[in-house]
Amino acid sequence: MPKTEDDIDLDEVLTEIGQFGRFQVRQYVLMIIPIIFNAFFTLSYVFTAGNVNYRCHVPGCDNETVVNYQPEWMSNAIPLHNGVPAQCERFLPISNASLNNLQCDAADFNRSVTVGCDSFIFENDEVTIVNYFNITCPHNDWKITLVGTINNIGQFVALPIAGFLSDRFGRRMVLLLSVAGSAVFGLIRAYSTGYEMFIIMEFLDPAIGSTMYTTAFILALELVGPRMRVTGNNVISCAFSFGEAALGILAMFFRNWRTLLKILYIPGIISLPLLWMTSESVRWLISKGQREKALSILKKAASMNGKHLSPTSIESLCPASDNESKSEDLSPDRSFFSLLTDAFSNPGLLLRIANCSFCWLTNVLVYYGLSLNSVSLAGDKYLNFILVSLVELPGFLIMQLILDRVGRRITLCTTMLLCGLFCYLSEFIPTGNHWLSLMLFLVSKMTITMSFGTLYIYTVEIFPTNLRQSLLSVCSMFGRIGSMIAPQTPLLAKIWAPLPMIIFGTIGIVSGLTILQFPETLNSQLPNTVEEAMNMNDNDKDKEQLA
Repeated sequence: MPKTEDDIDLDEVLTEIGQFGRFQVRQYVLMIIPIIFNAFFTLSYVFTAGNVNYRCHVPGCDNETVVNYQPEWMSNAIPLHNGVPAQCERFLPISNASLNNLQCDAADFNRSVTVGCDSFIFENDEVTIVNYFNITCPHNDWKITLVGTINNIGQFVALPIAGFLSDRFGRRMVLLLSVAGSAVFGLIRAYSTGYEMFIIMEFLDPAIGSTMYTTAFILALELVGPRMRVTGNNVISCAFSFGEAALGILAMFFRNWRTLLKILYIPGIISLPLLWMTSESVRWLISKGQREKALSILKKAASMNGKHLSPTSIESLCPASDNESKSEDLSPDRSFFSLLTDAFSNPGLLLRIANCSFCWLTNVLVYYGLSLNSVSLAGDKYLNFILVSLVELPGFLIMQLILDRVGRRITLCTTMLLCGLFCYLSEFIPTGNHWLSLMLFLVSKMTITMSFGTLYIYTVEIFPTNLRQSLLSVCSMFGRIGSMIAPQTPLLAKIWAPLPMIIFGTIGIVSGLTILQFPETLNSQLPNTVEEAMNMNDNDKDKEQLA
């Protein structure tokens, strides 16, 4: 009889052909491309739908040909709030003063009465959908924050479907479709003729491309040996951080939202022939009974890495058998839906999925919440966004040093607790101390980045191969609830300035404590079945708590 999937020790085979040789480097170089695209596509709305500073146009005072956002007379005609001109109101001109002949002195206005604005003066030449589609007063802030929420609703709807397609039909096909679909809808969005069309394209883009990151991540990580998983995870995570920083730099130089979208999305179309060269996941091929294809990829990997597959490994992958046995071997024993039903009927695994989903929700909410709130900090919003992106890099370096020594569970718990603490501390900084406040904000982002990076590799390690991307997508789907909420958090600051950071701190600490219910996966082989996943850590002291 042919051997089953469970009989194949793929981690041992990967060790034999080289855990991170030329073949894996080639695969990672290809996967870095969609990872950077995902950073562009996921966060582009921070700048395309970014708020811009504006004030009322004051008839009789503002020069109709030379625009000056902060003229000397501004405080006479417009209320100031902490030195910033009000966006939606101006002082009422005195009735006997002609609007066309105002001297714009304080005496020309009734400073105890305000009126609404008919038109606006914008601070600089930055063009977002705010001034392009005239999304200004009164009370249109919700239209701006809705853009980010709609983007994440698209991801929420699509992730479980994409996860199913990926586990059912293959990672490579889903990756190509997600890059192509996202790029097409992103380019269409660049030609939006109104706010409604922009919002529809903002939904369809992630609805097609939301699985880009998780698929590329799994395609890369499933082909490296167990000792190189942390390194492989950090390569992908660093690529995303560089993508975020590159987005900030591009937005700094291309300040028209239409131009920026074209710059971000056209490379997605151009890259498709290159991404066609991506190798399919060996683990997925084996889980589907396609062992000859898996063996072909492994032989190619061994050749590129200067290694050789042993006869024992070849026999374990494609045992000698008659045609009938081969036919039986190439057909999966159980349907995907049967495996999924078993997964959700297993109380222990269901509890693990629920805990993992809450952890994802917390990480995504805090991670994206900090990124989005960075453009509201004092100082240049582009520089702040770039710094908040690049501060992730030392976090990945620390992960590289400690994750294979301390373990996944303690690292995840500690980083989330520290993030919550730093979020709290940042609200006790005296007003005006911009740099100290920024430093604590950056440290908060660094620790949640370490947590998020650990969570990705942890989620891959605690779920079985035949359901890995589906369950990762389920957890990530709940994470998108957090990213749907994140764009609204800047509005909370209008209720009480410290509220966003207090929410981030509280939910981070709570989730950090619940993580202690996870198993430790350090130096563990990736489980292939639900049974293997639930039997992880048989000798761990916490086994009874995890059952």
